[in-house]
Order: sequence, then C-alpha cells, then structure tokens
Amino acid sequence: MRTDEQLRVHALTEIENLKIHGRTTGRRSPLTLFWTGSAMELNAKGTELWVEVEAHYSSYEPWISIVINGAAVSRQMVTDGRRWICVFRGMNGDTVKNVRIIKDMQAMSGDPQCSLQVHAVRFDGEFLPVEDKPCKVEFIGDSITSGEGAIGAQQEADWIPMWFSALDNYTAMTADALNADYRVVSQSGWGVLTSWDNNPYNNIPAYYEQVCGLLKGADNEALGAHEPYDCEAWRPDVVVVNLGTNDGGAFHSPEWRNPSTGKTHKQRLNEYGSYNEEDLTAFEAAAEQFLVKLRRNNRDAHIVWAYGMLGTPMLPAISRAVDAYSKQSGDRKVTICELPNMTEATVGARSHPGKLGHQQAAEALAGHIQRLLSRT
Repeated sequence: MRTDEQLRVHALTEIENLKIHGRTTGRRSPLTLFWTGSAMELNAKGTELWVEVEAHYSSYEPWISIVINGAAVSRQMVTDGRRWICVFRGMNGDTVKNVRIIKDMQAMSGDPQCSLQVHAVRFDGEFLPVEDKPCKVEFIGDSITSGEGAIGAQQEADWIPMWFSALDNYTAMTADALNADYRVVSQSGWGVLTSWDNNPYNNIPAYYEQVCGLLKGADNEALGAHEPYDCEAWRPDVVVVNLGTNDGGAFHSPEWRNPSTGKTHKQRLNEYGSYNEEDLTAFEAAAEQFLVKLRRNNRDAHIVWAYGMLGTPMLPAISRAVDAYSKQSGDRKVTICELPNMTEATVGARSHPGKLGHQQAAEALAGHIQRLLSRT
C-alpha cells in the first residue's frame, strides 16, 4: 500500500518528459497557461498524481479540465490562491496514464488579474516521453473558437467562465480527427477590424505576434503576456482563421466612443440595410493584411479561413479579401471553408453553438484540411 512519503514533489523544470500545449513563455517555474486549450501533458506510470496550481482573478475565475487516456474525468473552477489538486489516485502503478491538465476557458482580456499557473506535481512513479503528433494546427477566432456556450443548458445567458469549454469545441475535435497537436488564439467579441461593439482596438491581428498581448495589467505583463511570440519554435502545418462574425455584428451595433478622446467608430449600414461600401472595404483591407501577417509568420502552412456557424453575412467580403491577397501575393495555399450554420438542434448556451454544433463544424473543417494535406 502506498504511503504519503512515497509521493515526491517535482518542479516542472525537473520533468524532462513534460509536454506543453498552447502559446506561453519559455518559463516553467511556474508555467503560465494563457489561452483556451493550453495544457500540460504527461505520460505517468504510477498510482497517484497531484498538481499544484495557482489562480488569481477579480471577476472571471479560471476553469480546468483533466483528461486521462483521452477521456475527460474532471472539470472544475480554480478558486483564488495556490493549492494541490488530485489528478488520480489508487490506479494501477504498472500502467502508463496519459494525463492532460487543460485550461478550459479563454484568456480574459476584461480581467487584468485573471491568471492560471502550474508550479509542480506530486507523484509516486516515473514520467515517460510524450510523442508529438504528426500534424500541427493553429486556430484563431472569437467566442466560437473560445468555446463560449459549448457547455451548459440552452437557457443559460450569464457571461461567465463556466459556459466556456476547450473540449466540447471544434478546435479540439478537429485536432482529434486529424491526430494533430493544436494551439488556440481567440477572444469573445473580437474581430479582424473591430469587435462586435465597434471598438477598433479589440481586433485579433493587432496582438497575433505576442504571446498573449490582449491581456491587460501589470500582473499579466510581468507573466510575459506581452512578450514577442516565437513563431519559429512551433510551426503549424495549418492555420485556421475563424473571424468575421463580430465584424458583421458591428454593423448592427451602436457606435463605440473612445473614453479618452471622445472619438467614435461605427461600421455603418446603408438606408435599406446593406453594408456601407467604405466600411466593408476597410474590413476587407484588414482581412487581407492579416493574411499577409499570417504568411510572414507561417511560411509553409496552409491557411484556411473557416466561417459560419452563426450565419455568413460577411462571406462575400471574406472571399474578396482572400482572392485579393492571393492575386497580389501569388499565394495558392489559402482557402475558405464554410462551416455548418447553427440550428435549433445544435444551439448551446448563450445563443452560441453547443457541442453538436461544434461536432458538425469539426467534421466539415477536418475533411477540408485532410484534402489539403493529402495534396502536399
């Protein structure tokens, strides 16, 4: 029978066979998990495993999921402070357990104090190597890609971390179908040019080249969120962009006023409800420039602009932007994948796609990517 004395504390810096998922800094003492789907992965041969985590927040608490041998076995809120969480105990010490501790909600740009870190593990066995998968995919998006509403009952309307899921999410499902490692860069409400409420500062392209630059506050800056991201250290085979939904919503939202300057910003509708051509052109230019930035940082990757799930009003503009970029650059590795629209049967919490909606999107997207990869 194992005793507590047999459990040894390992700092993450001591574990050679530790695999880290998601954008982060090079620091492991402690390891900061910034984005949704970020994780630490171990192949653990022993009977009992604990993980030491530290969380801070003022409004939005972090959530984690624990996956053992591909099955989600635990999901929990991580309350403020530093503590040990039991991952498993009483298991067969002669078998190897693949373990992932996953950040189950997005980086919270609206909470400068929100952070999640892993300090150490406590274990009575040995850690074996974790192999890399044959394919790498990076996903870039908004609330859909963050898994907002992918978990929870349809009537849930509160905007809280509980209703985010990194697992009931087309990103994880697509990666599973492709046998791929993956990373996510996403933020609810944000777009290519502007957020849903017309804030031009809330756009993903502005922060793409940082570790997690959209996080605010001195605490997150000290953790390395604003550091340049080394795109060469993890080179995806495919980059999926799922943006445009909030840019379309901005046309139907009130103007945004800068509290510092008083200047306003608005994506305008014409008298009979069509999109203002000048504003639509601005969106297309932003999308085209983002493709330039993506190619500069991902020289060999297929770039897939995936769009849909909550309607496709911006699809013509996205198509024009992709076409203009391809003609200007000669880049033929950029394609568009239209995702299945959400229905009454696939809606989840907060009027967002639920698990079934994400499964349908993953099936369409994985098929599209498989066809691309089969040609190379």
